[in-house]
Amino acid sequence: MKKFAITVLSFWLIAVMLGRLFGLNPNSIDLNAILSTPSAAYWLGADDLGRSILARLLRGVEVSFVVATVVTVVTMTIGVLVGLIAGFYGGKIDQFLMKITDIFLAFPGILLAIAFAAVLGPGLVNLTIALSMTGWVSYARLTRGQTLALRYRQHVLAAESLGATVPRLIFRHILPLLASILVVEATYSLASVMIAEASLSFLGLGIQAPNASWGAMLRDGVRYMLVAPHYVLIVGLSLMSLILAINLGGDYLRDKLDVRTEK
Repeated sequence: MKKFAITVLSFWLIAVMLGRLFGLNPNSIDLNAILSTPSAAYWLGADDLGRSILARLLRGVEVSFVVATVVTVVTMTIGVLVGLIAGFYGGKIDQFLMKITDIFLAFPGILLAIAFAAVLGPGLVNLTIALSMTGWVSYARLTRGQTLALRYRQHVLAAESLGATVPRLIFRHILPLLASILVVEATYSLASVMIAEASLSFLGLGIQAPNASWGAMLRDGVRYMLVAPHYVLIVGLSLMSLILAINLGGDYLRDKLDVRTEK
């Protein structure tokens, strides 16, 4: 499991670096190679405009990683702050923040992302904003629950009795104990955001042409499944392998960081 995750992630990292090194152009059009099968000139074949599928795959994974990383950092920051404040103060503040969280949880995240993306319009920035507006709720609920469990631990009460300020109690005595849980959650979130980005791009609400996106490539490939099945298969298998590797990496981190797991 660990070896598979490391191998796949390393493969994509090295492939992207080599693609940049050799200057692969994902937007170079060759009308003579439209929907061509894998060959010496086009290792993974060409798409419906004669563009290299390999070059567009490598550029697409770059975009997915950038979007997923930015969204994960933003949503984790917002969700953790909301959860810490709700769990630490409790009472009406907790009720108010959790009601807002419950409203977001009442709708499937991908539907909310589609709605926000439709309102904001397509594009990389708007896609990132739309995904960030829906992904923080899981962090908020997770952090709140853990904070409630830690709020009255002896070390927290001792620091409070010695005059520690609220920010110091939260960020010095509570948040560090949540680090391992949040790291694992962020790993799974990374995979979820990549799937959401591909889904929105598939629907035409994400990355726009001529920029490469795995979701848009899947949408284009579906149209030519009967005449060029390699197109959609290559993109689909690439997405599956990457998401599987990230999830397996999250499972490994969860087992490694869980003190209750026998080593």
